[in-house]
Amino acid sequence: MDSAAKDEMHPTLLPGSSCPGPEWPEQEKAEQLARGAALKWASGIFYRPEQLARLGQYRSREVQRTCSLEARIKSVVQSYLEGVQTGVWQLARALEAVQGTREALSQAHDLLQELAQASQTLEPLREQVVQHKQLQALSRLLPKLQEVPAAVAHTQTLIDAQQLLEAYVSLRELEQLQEETWKPLGGKELPVFQGLGLLAEALGQAVEAAAGAAGQLAREDPALLVAAVRVAEVESKRTTGLGQAPRDWRQRCIRALQAGLEQVHFAPAVLPEPGALAGWLEALQVALPAELATAEALVAPCCPPHYNVVQLWAHTLHSGLRRSVQQLLARPKLEAADAFALLHWALHVYMGQEMMGNLELGPEADVSQLEPLLTLENIEQLEATFVAQVQATVSQWLQKALDGEVAEWSREQAPNTDPSGFYHSPMPAIVLQILAENIRVTSLVNESLQQRVHGMALSELGVFLRSFSDALIRFSRNHLKGETLAPHYVPYLLAALNHQSALSSSVSVLQPDGVASGALAPVEAALDELQRRICRLVLEALQMELQPLFAALPSRRWLSSSELLGGVCEQTSRFCRDFWRVRKPAAQLLLAETERTVVVQYLRSLMLGRLVCRGADERTQAAERLGHDAAQLKDLFLGLGLEESAHCAPVLLALGGLLNLHDPTLLSLEVAGLRQQFPDVSEDHVSALLDLRGDVSREQRQAALNSLQAGPPPSPSTGRRALFSLVPAPAPALSSCLASGPCS
Repeated sequence: MDSAAKDEMHPTLLPGSSCPGPEWPEQEKAEQLARGAALKWASGIFYRPEQLARLGQYRSREVQRTCSLEARIKSVVQSYLEGVQTGVWQLARALEAVQGTREALSQAHDLLQELAQASQTLEPLREQVVQHKQLQALSRLLPKLQEVPAAVAHTQTLIDAQQLLEAYVSLRELEQLQEETWKPLGGKELPVFQGLGLLAEALGQAVEAAAGAAGQLAREDPALLVAAVRVAEVESKRTTGLGQAPRDWRQRCIRALQAGLEQVHFAPAVLPEPGALAGWLEALQVALPAELATAEALVAPCCPPHYNVVQLWAHTLHSGLRRSVQQLLARPKLEAADAFALLHWALHVYMGQEMMGNLELGPEADVSQLEPLLTLENIEQLEATFVAQVQATVSQWLQKALDGEVAEWSREQAPNTDPSGFYHSPMPAIVLQILAENIRVTSLVNESLQQRVHGMALSELGVFLRSFSDALIRFSRNHLKGETLAPHYVPYLLAALNHQSALSSSVSVLQPDGVASGALAPVEAALDELQRRICRLVLEALQMELQPLFAALPSRRWLSSSELLGGVCEQTSRFCRDFWRVRKPAAQLLLAETERTVVVQYLRSLMLGRLVCRGADERTQAAERLGHDAAQLKDLFLGLGLEESAHCAPVLLALGGLLNLHDPTLLSLEVAGLRQQFPDVSEDHVSALLDLRGDVSREQRQAALNSLQAGPPPSPSTGRRALFSLVPAPAPALSSCLASGPCS
């Protein structure tokens, strides 16, 4: 490059000049910064005068540095310009190559268009060649194609005649012929082969039908079953052509085996009607083991080993039975007998040694992998259904038993008796037998059902006892009101007490093994309450008979004669004449309550204040009368059979001692002693007794009453029966006592 060119590329710059603004806008700013930095440096260097002597050196050094920088810049610019020149030259060569390639491609495109036009002229010739080849193939296969309709009809005849192997061979020959014509014809199907699909389906259905009747064919025509299985196996190993979907006749055959087996035993038509489930299960108990034996002995030899015929039979029968059971459970209403039969059969018979657990059944059955016939939800549903229906039935039976018993209470005839003379009725035995039998039967199923039925039985027994008690109350009220008079009112109450005793002594039969003994506690409490209610009704009748007799006691006549209490004893003895027909211990309880009722009535009359002793002689006479009456009552109830330890009449002796006390100042001690013997005595009772004496001053009365609170606490009252708490406390009368003297 000459110097003129270089000068054009690198124009000279005047000293102190800068590049034009548009080429480098920041150049002026950079020069200013540089001059500022140079001035600062120079002012620092030449600040002292002695440094000015070296100014020439600094100037020459900077000139050299400036020349060096200019040389380096020129070198870099020269190198850059040479690279640009090389790139421009290469771009020129590339442009020439691209233009040449473009011309070559244009020529090739023209040639291709000429070839496409030439190929279009050859298309008719190509079609003629294809048609010639198809005609050539058809002419070669024409004799065979003419025989296709006859072969199709023959194959259908073989299928109808159940010659399955021959039919399959004929079908395969036809399909091979179809494959031979398919490729030469370019995938076209001749009309003569249109019936092969239906023919193959007919053969498949024949195979399915034979497999579905495998059990029957294994006994009657095993060759047909073997032929069907062989056709299915050969077809499963064949590679299909012509784009056809594989015909999985093996699976169809197995499904047909299963469907046929289920159809025989579990078709909707053979499912039992309501109430006939037990018979259906018994029939299955015979049919299913026989079916498994047939599968192992006859069907398995007709099938390949990988069919696992015995296992297939066992699992198919199980799944079919399981579905049938679910269908039965889905019915709107399942009877109690059906629910019980299904529970017992599924839990104890089905997997037992008589059926699926049979020792003769080979291990290939693999029954251990079977799902439970009943799920936990099914068992819960069946148990709930059984318990609900049995509860309704038991409730009806118990109500009928109660209605029959209640109907006898208004008879003109006395209650029936047993050989020992006790009042007797079959009702308690019927009630307990009904409940116990249901509990016992459920033990054959499982503990859960037994516990459910046990709880139901106790609940129904409680309902029955309440109904029995309510019926007794209605019977009593109607009789006492005169609406329906019962000729033998008290005897039937005594008979009911015997019924309660029979139920109480035998209720333990409802307690199955493994159930907590406390489960009977509510029933025992209800029986105790029933006993108390019956006794109360009997005693109410006694009170109504004795009430007129006690109306004249105490009186002046009572002080001088024993006729009043004699009438009470006579009436009580007449009332209790049938008590011996009540069984122990209820008889003893009834006698004890009767004796206490008589004594309570005696005390009630004594507390009414109808008599006030006029002096010491009358107090002594009253005390003696109380002693005689106590002895008379004791003799009466000893004669009736009441144990002496249960008597309440000794309270009259204690009251006689209180009346016969000569020194009124000792009344406090006597009252304290009375409280020790009878803790339920109250101040009102004591006050009424003191009124009976007629000689107690206000101070003595107050002292005696204070002794009830100030005295020692009474001894434990274990075994003591209430007396004074049953006697209504008399209302305190206005005292007519003067402050200076005793009551008159």
